[in-house]
Amino acid sequence: MKKWILCIATILLLCSSVARADALKDGAEAQYNGNYAQALELLRPIAEEGNAEAQVALGLMYAKGQGVTRNYQEVLKWFRLAAAQGNVEAQFRLGAMYAKGKGVTQDYQEAVKWFQILAAQGNAQGQYKLGMMYRSGQGVAQDNVHAHMWFILAENQGVRAAKKKRVKITQMMTSSQIVDAQRMARDCVEKHYQNCE
Repeated sequence: MKKWILCIATILLLCSSVARADALKDGAEAQYNGNYAQALELLRPIAEEGNAEAQVALGLMYAKGQGVTRNYQEVLKWFRLAAAQGNVEAQFRLGAMYAKGKGVTQDYQEAVKWFQILAAQGNAQGQYKLGMMYRSGQGVAQDNVHAHMWFILAENQGVRAAKKKRVKITQMMTSSQIVDAQRMARDCVEKHYQNCE
């Protein structure tokens, strides 16, 4: 009897997961096609259930005013929920919002926090943005060595802009600072991007 109950529960769980995946796909397609009412109808329930991708999609709809009134409190709500689950896009968008002051009070330290989370996961865009923050001293003390290190890491993962920034900042550094930045970048990779500050 217990095996039957377990079997039925498993089947129901799988069906529910498939239905959520279909709703997410259909909701994303509706959003892409500009059918925002349908997108909201499909995405909101699964976002409320905790689906991070649906939460990001809703956040974007509120950011762009797609089928809803633009509302940055809602954007923050949905992005924070998704970011707390480790969603990289939500983490990046939160960092960018705080760096630019878009929809929130500009807060470079909060931006750095999100870019550090991304960089620690090995995310190249997070590493690049962190390099930019160190280069300009926004949210952290200005530090060419750390900026150079983050640009190296991002460049090694294919971020073309990181190479340009690294070359430019090199002109303002001593040879020993460049060697330090290169060593720090190697150490960071060896530590799998953990504790690289």
